[in-house]
Amino acid sequence: MIIQLDPAISEEAKAKITDTLGQLKFKGTEVKTQIGDYLVCIGKTNIDIRQLGFLPGIIDIHKVSDDYKLVSRKWKVNSTKIDLGDGVVIGDGSFSIMAGPCSIEGEENVRATIKHLKENGVNIMRGGVFKPRSSPYSFRGMGIDGLKMWYNIAREEGIKIVTEVMQVSQIEEMYPYVDVFQVGARNTQNFNLLDELGKVDKAVMIKRGISGTIEELLYSAEYVFSGGNEKLILCERGIRTYEKASRNTLDLNAVPILKDKTHLPVVVDPSHGIGIRDYVDSMSLAAVMAGADGVIFEIHPLPEKAASDGQQTLDFQQSAALIRKMKKTYALREEFEMVV
Repeated sequence: MIIQLDPAISEEAKAKITDTLGQLKFKGTEVKTQIGDYLVCIGKTNIDIRQLGFLPGIIDIHKVSDDYKLVSRKWKVNSTKIDLGDGVVIGDGSFSIMAGPCSIEGEENVRATIKHLKENGVNIMRGGVFKPRSSPYSFRGMGIDGLKMWYNIAREEGIKIVTEVMQVSQIEEMYPYVDVFQVGARNTQNFNLLDELGKVDKAVMIKRGISGTIEELLYSAEYVFSGGNEKLILCERGIRTYEKASRNTLDLNAVPILKDKTHLPVVVDPSHGIGIRDYVDSMSLAAVMAGADGVIFEIHPLPEKAASDGQQTLDFQQSAALIRKMKKTYALREEFEMVV
């Protein structure tokens, strides 16, 4: 059960609600976010909400059977919109496109990528400055100095930044230069990191774990929400299976399931999902038709010279063609939805 509290509720009224919950054998945990003040209540499910509804300071009460209560669509029917500022919104009914290199490699690379994005009507750039690599000898990113350089160029051009944070100690240093903190697949169940991201007033994109279930992804989002941050985006990026023909198995089943279970925006990463450049187009278009709110994919001026993940990265010509196709496919999806 979720109780929405009046922002102006008095401590006396809050104490009365807590006492009444205790009498009904419910435990209420207060969650304050950028947007609202809630009590997440755990207890027996056969309560008559009229026993609480008359109390002052309560705006609404929602019965939610899911354990991941705050991210559940059972209490919030309207989809969440993530406003990044300057008219850039994810989950508002439009289709969001995010693209950039796996790793930020230098100023020339950043400027070339931003020029390409602007020419193709894309205003969100992805890129890594702290790179979790399987081998300790691989390029591991430019770090905070690379992020500052990227931020300065992006701000000049009106481009928003999505980049991965790997540990709690990086959050404070990265905060001024990030529009969306990305939680990578290896950190989806790093609960200390998720707790701390719940305290920041920046959007957080959580990628599905390498072998994670849909439910586990929702629990990860619940950690951030319960910490106080409602600005959440979920990302399907493929899971590890016994299949060897592709890098991962992109689970597009997850898109309609997540859209049904949660009010949060859902985006798809086809680059990591399949890991093969020639198939990124097909999986991107499939993600559009599956109902995703956006796609995030990897691009580079010369993929064969990319510092990381070149085998799944599109060049600028391929990227421009894919963006055009995704926009046309999204328009077609809108036509289908209108017919239904």
